[in-house]
Amino acid sequence: MKIVIGISGASGARFGFEFLKRCPAEEKYVVVTDWGRHMLSTEAGISVDDLKPHAKQVYRHDDVSSPLASGSNVFDAMVIVPCSVASLGKIANGISDSLLTRAAEVALKERRRLILCVRETPLSTIALENALKLSRDGVIIMPISPPFYTHPKSLDDLYTSFADKVNATLGIPTAKGWKQDEL
Repeated sequence: MKIVIGISGASGARFGFEFLKRCPAEEKYVVVTDWGRHMLSTEAGISVDDLKPHAKQVYRHDDVSSPLASGSNVFDAMVIVPCSVASLGKIANGISDSLLTRAAEVALKERRRLILCVRETPLSTIALENALKLSRDGVIIMPISPPFYTHPKSLDDLYTSFADKVNATLGIPTAKGWKQDEL
């Protein structure tokens, strides 16, 4: 499985890092926005170099010459975690002004699985309308809402439980044995 993972500038960048680490896909390509880099650093003390051991390639969001910007470069799924409301809005309205939003556009036009792990609360009516528009086009809108029924004992437990939920949504078996139909 070949997966593109986007890390936008929303709070919750650690969720993206944990998903990157826990996703067992053979090929993982990461796109990090400038604000995503900032949030990784300020919220979690994580640098882009910390992502590299877990990915085949890490791209800057302004690298629109990347193979990920072309529909000819086949990938199975894209997950943006965390997904800012700004990124959600750009994707919903076809604004492909960065590698992150262009790769999402490719996923949409090629009918590939796209999961947006939105991290914002409360949501405005505009954000809800954008999410609805994308949902109607087959995008999975998956707010960052970690499961508490797993009885987490630490923040790390919350990060890993949510990463496992994303994996299960992709149809990838998880350490807890969750399957898509059990979520």
